[in-house]
Amino acid sequence: MAGIRYALVLVAALLTVSMSGEHAEAEDYPARPVRIIVPFGPGGPADVVARQIGSILQEGLGRPFVVENRTGAGGVIGALEVAKAPADGYTLLMMSNTQTANESLVPQRKYELMRDLTPIAFVNTSDLVIVVHPAVPAKTLQEFIALAKAQPGKLNYASSGQGTPYHMAGELFKAMAGIDIVHVPYRNSGEARSGIIGGQVQMMIDAVPAMAPNVAESQVRALATTGKTRSTVLSDVPTVIEAGVAGYEATIWLGLMAPAGTPKPIIDKLNAAVNAAIRRPEVEKLWAAQGAVPMTMTPEAFDAFLRADIVKWADVVKRLDKSQ
Repeated sequence: MAGIRYALVLVAALLTVSMSGEHAEAEDYPARPVRIIVPFGPGGPADVVARQIGSILQEGLGRPFVVENRTGAGGVIGALEVAKAPADGYTLLMMSNTQTANESLVPQRKYELMRDLTPIAFVNTSDLVIVVHPAVPAKTLQEFIALAKAQPGKLNYASSGQGTPYHMAGELFKAMAGIDIVHVPYRNSGEARSGIIGGQVQMMIDAVPAMAPNVAESQVRALATTGKTRSTVLSDVPTVIEAGVAGYEATIWLGLMAPAGTPKPIIDKLNAAVNAAIRRPEVEKLWAAQGAVPMTMTPEAFDAFLRADIVKWADVVKRLDKSQ
């Protein structure tokens, strides 16, 4: 009995030392610069938001938060880099619904989102906008749908890559509108945007904050936005539902993750810092002007959200596979 009691006391002591060590580590965190890996190109929503959030975190936590773009394979390369990084809080992933869609779209990837990474915080969400090049003879979404139906397989649309929210939104639109247009994946959002502005592609679905300036400058024509209600930034543009495609809705959202096994106190510290950052009045005002909405969640709530989103996109992919 004495031996059993000794063993139990020893286990309890070891657990106490481990937990106190984790809390001490969190108190000292960060002790050096933190990398935020963005698995998309410069200038897109994830890149811009990562730099905004990184600047505020640096101010609040006293160490640089350095944004690094790791593009390729529809966001898989950057996500894999973070999944393989040490679980110490010094390598983070600014991710989007690209990563949840990739769970079913890219079965050959060398990581699993919810096994190899852990949620930190939801960041924000934005509606998308369907735009066409000014040379396209369609002034409304219904006119574009009619044009596409009259020329099946002849029109195309740009995205920033396979599995991105823009690609998935485009495929969902094709299925629900009953049209056949060709997907043209670019390496990043900036190149895709240049493609639509330059007339190399006829249509694109992009985030409202990114594309609204191009709409204002008449470089593209906005046909519809993708939320349930009209965008405050493009209030004169109807939603896809208003324009006649019942039930259509698509958004882009952003969140922060870390390698699985990152100590919980560090995750909680980052969650609190991110939530405080996106609740700043100046951030809320800036994002509202761009059509983005801050979203605060606990790591546990974000975990549940991610798992539900993976299921949602798996269902969409199955439906799209059947339609092809």
